[in-house]
Amino acid sequence: MLKKAALKLLLRNWKQGAFTVVFWDGEEESYGNGEPTFKIIFRQEPSWKISSNDIVLILGEAYMDGIVDFEGSMDEMIRAVALNNHHEETGKSKLFDEKKNEGTDSMTQRENIHHHYDLGNDFFALWLDKTMSYSCAYFRSPDDTLYQAQIQKIDHILKKINLKPGERLLDIGCGWGWLIIRAAEQYQVKATGITLSEEQYEGTKQRIKELGLENLVDVQFVNYQDLDETKLQFDKIVSVGMFEHVGKNNLPRYMDKVNKLLVPGGMSLLHTITGMFEETANAWIGKYIFPGGYVPSLRETVWLLPEFDFHLLHAESLRLHYAKTLDCWYSNFLGHVDTVRQKYGERFVRMWSLYLRGCAAAFRASGLDIDQLLFTKGLNNSLPLTYEYIYEK
Repeated sequence: MLKKAALKLLLRNWKQGAFTVVFWDGEEESYGNGEPTFKIIFRQEPSWKISSNDIVLILGEAYMDGIVDFEGSMDEMIRAVALNNHHEETGKSKLFDEKKNEGTDSMTQRENIHHHYDLGNDFFALWLDKTMSYSCAYFRSPDDTLYQAQIQKIDHILKKINLKPGERLLDIGCGWGWLIIRAAEQYQVKATGITLSEEQYEGTKQRIKELGLENLVDVQFVNYQDLDETKLQFDKIVSVGMFEHVGKNNLPRYMDKVNKLLVPGGMSLLHTITGMFEETANAWIGKYIFPGGYVPSLRETVWLLPEFDFHLLHAESLRLHYAKTLDCWYSNFLGHVDTVRQKYGERFVRMWSLYLRGCAAAFRASGLDIDQLLFTKGLNNSLPLTYEYIYEK
């Protein structure tokens, strides 16, 4: 009885959105205002004590354990989470709240990356496309396959940075290396990729060797902060889906390192998830999916650019592209769910299902976004006058 009363007390704090809860004894209660759009169903009484005030973490863990199921619109559920978890003073900037998400050191970053990305190439290959791109794709048409969209994303980025033969390109957080390999093949640039994932490093190294591109493409197992700018300089630098892992206090350190590695007039593209406000990470995501992660707001990211004489050229939101990408990943994941269950267990399956479905809904319904920011180090007066070159086929 006390456990139910504690849960009810927490749920009544959710005043935005409308939903129904079915408790383990059959009692049904509605919360919020209006017609309920989703339902939380307790299949059994939780065995744990209510030791947290974070209802998202509580429900996420209960779902993983099979105690709770959800029915109805996942988009509406995520919308309710967002509405009920934004800080009250949404109009006030909290850019420099140092109590939130401390920066992480090099060793901790490596451990955090290992937690997520080193589950194994075999696991990711089950539900990613053959490029093994684990970041937002770019759909020119709703009918594009995931593979087409991921190749289009890579090409979109390479066009934006206006590559020229012989230039030196750095990809910070290169994944499985398709961007650096495609850059070398199509633009004859010297491309370097770096990663903190051993699985990604070995996979990329093998593919470079198979394609005979050792003279143009290099991959290194190293933290970007450990690159020696006195020995390495680049004309173009890109980062796709890595900025979210550095931690709040390391955002300026990232920009400073890019500044040191980039030649004067050089161009950089930052592809990152962004939020509306400067908020701590979802506790469930932070604990089980991306430890140490911090989603920066767009404004705090842009705020940093002038500090390093970075000049913003172009900004593009790919929000709905990421929602569609995640829908594709989840569909692929379900197609191999028996294999995943056999290797990792039912709890892992439920955890990753909630992660993929919840993130797709978050991009549609919560204000979560993803932006590509293109900027130069200092002024560059030799660039094309318009951006038609990016979008022409």
